Amino acid sequence: MNLSRSLSTFLLASASVGTLSLTSCAQDVYQQPKQSQALRDVEILAADSMGGRLPNTPGHAKAQQYLLQRFKSIGLRPVGAQYQHSFTFTQRNSTTPQPGVNLVGLIQGKSEKVIVVSAHYDHVGTRNGKIYNGADDDASGIGAILALATHFQKQKPQHTLVFVAFDAEEQGLQGSKAFVANLPFAKERILLNVNLDMVSISEKNELYAAGTYHHPAFKPLLEQVKVPEGFNLRFGHDRPEQGPDDWTKQSDHGSFHAAQIPFIYFGVEDHPHYHQETDEFKNIHQAFYLKAVETILQAVQVLDKQLPM
Repeated sequence: MNLSRSLSTFLLASASVGTLSLTSCAQDVYQQPKQSQALRDVEILAADSMGGRLPNTPGHAKAQQYLLQRFKSIGLRPVGAQYQHSFTFTQRNSTTPQPGVNLVGLIQGKSEKVIVVSAHYDHVGTRNGKIYNGADDDASGIGAILALATHFQKQKPQHTLVFVAFDAEEQGLQGSKAFVANLPFAKERILLNVNLDMVSISEKNELYAAGTYHHPAFKPLLEQVKVPEGFNLRFGHDRPEQGPDDWTKQSDHGSFHAAQIPFIYFGVEDHPHYHQETDEFKNIHQAFYLKAVETILQAVQVLDKQLPM
């Protein structure tokens, strides 16, 4: 049976039941900036000492070690023998294989069905002596998935949540391609991928949930999310006729889509700091980011409660 089609039948029926009463995540992530662990994680990952997190550089290794410590401190279980899932990839314009490392941890739910929550921890490194810190791209996504993991460790989910920090996204989605090609559990267990990439900068206070064009049954569920005041959750950027504005293949969720695994991608529209040295922690919109994390957490709560067990 086609998983996406069977999900659609179930979700359209369940969406008519009514809006859920959701547990607020305010105590976990939507706090004043000085108190927010999510902001702290972004600041650390986007520091000059990380050197822009280009794979196989000292700064990238430092970021990886920081994330290992965070996975352990949150209490995520390794998937397999360890958190590190190694792979090899070949960069564009190169024939030399390089090592990559995805970091994978889980929170066991009541169901063996899996929701994969992901972001990428690599960036483009240092160019001409200038550090491209990648605060929005994608330290912001990593900070968010760590916040979600912290919440669900305290409030256990219905489904098994697998949190993945992908490597080598900037080199052509290499980490997610390797993950999907060598899944650590049966593909049939995966209900969807929730991918976060660039969720902290928006002059319009807009966060997009892309993917409902391909999987329309998710839209009525996401419409149940009560967004914070002054914040807008939009749908779109997922139609083929949009050309470069179609984000379906533009981040790690594209690897899941290619394998016919449903996805929802949360991200903002491009901004002047994208792939520039100005993508620094000081330039992210902190209040917007915390509201984005709150909104994404509520979305995952809805999906966790209403997806089939």
